[in-house]
Amino acid sequence: MTEPEVALLMLGVLLLAILLGFPICFTLVAMGVGFGFYAYYNPSLPWYENNIFDLLVNQTYSVMINDVLVAVPLFLFMGYIVERASIVDRLFFSLNIAARAVPASMAVAALATCALFATAVGIIGAVVTLMGLLALPALLKAGYDTKFSTGVICAGGCLGILIPPSIMLIVYAATTAISVVQAYAAAMFPGLLLAGLYMIFVIGRAIMKPSIAPKPTKEQTDIPTRELLWMMLTSFIPLALLIMAVLGAILLGWASPTEAAGVGAFGGLVLAASYRTLNWKMLRESVYLTVRTSAMVCWLFVGSWTFSSVFSYLGGHEIISEFVLGMDLTPVMFLIMAQFIIFLLGWPLEWSEIIIIFVPIFLPLLDPFGIDPLFFGILVALNLQMSFMTPPMAMAAYYLKGVSPPHVQLMDIFKGCFPFLGIVILAMVIVYNFPAIALWLPEKIYAVR
Repeated sequence: MTEPEVALLMLGVLLLAILLGFPICFTLVAMGVGFGFYAYYNPSLPWYENNIFDLLVNQTYSVMINDVLVAVPLFLFMGYIVERASIVDRLFFSLNIAARAVPASMAVAALATCALFATAVGIIGAVVTLMGLLALPALLKAGYDTKFSTGVICAGGCLGILIPPSIMLIVYAATTAISVVQAYAAAMFPGLLLAGLYMIFVIGRAIMKPSIAPKPTKEQTDIPTRELLWMMLTSFIPLALLIMAVLGAILLGWASPTEAAGVGAFGGLVLAASYRTLNWKMLRESVYLTVRTSAMVCWLFVGSWTFSSVFSYLGGHEIISEFVLGMDLTPVMFLIMAQFIIFLLGWPLEWSEIIIIFVPIFLPLLDPFGIDPLFFGILVALNLQMSFMTPPMAMAAYYLKGVSPPHVQLMDIFKGCFPFLGIVILAMVIVYNFPAIALWLPEKIYAVR
């Protein structure tokens, strides 16, 4: 076999191992070391002096000293603390009362809570699970349609992939060597666009078919204005200020993402203490979950960079580039093909594996097609919304099913997600045709600076 053929075999074995359920980070390391031993083998040297061992050590060291990745555990810690601070139940109840005059007010409040909570947490499983425990029973009790309610929770819970301070954008920036500040600035308006389209759809559906979202009774919403203002002041304002402070410091250049993440983590502790939910058990659980998730991300980087180095050394990237370029695609056709592949990968894989393992395969092809890596990343972030809601491997649906009442069927959740898939596609089309939605803010910030 030629070396490029060995590289393709290496990629095929990796995909097979992933589908069989092997741990991905360690599978990447094993594939990199195994095929790297073959690629770098020199019969004149002892086996233990093979260059693959030096490569593995150097890649591990490079990950551990990467300043950008330091923000990951800090943002994760902030998210886990906020998740356990009993903020979300107050926030949902307050927004529900505040939106009482809007059709489908409870669904709109659920979407707004999901967007704000996802912004603070950035972890899809946590947002969907918690909102499924909190908002879904309230929606069903109020007479909302089951499919409509579950679709709202799944769609809103996935917004954490896109809306800053998204962990995914940090990982994408580290993978593609672009600025995290640019990535956050570019994702701001597309994230708000998608959340806004969700709300417009929900309100429109409630107007056209009022039976799926009954209006609340006067007794449910008859709360004095002064009491409502106090509820908003103690639930919405603190979390919104924390998020605005973190994002504002990053976007205005007052702090690096790592420094802002540190402030956000401290702010999360202050919020938890102010709500009197900070205790040793909560702190221990948050630290444990942060360490576990951060270790997974770091080992994914170690394995991916080792795998990619060996794959490139064997000529894998060149043969894929030659194949794609030989198809004589237009930039639009290439983008459709790339996004469709990423969409399919989102069925069996988490976003972290897609970004760290497979996105680097597309990166060398962006320049020949004249595609900005920053713009490509925003389309990927939008695309991954669909991957988490599309059967048969819709992870958001499975998260929600795990905490739903027994009468809520998985098929109901799938059907509820379908309309929101169309909205995501619409958002991708809008962003593609009007790239300034993603690129204007980073260009403006960097022009000022």
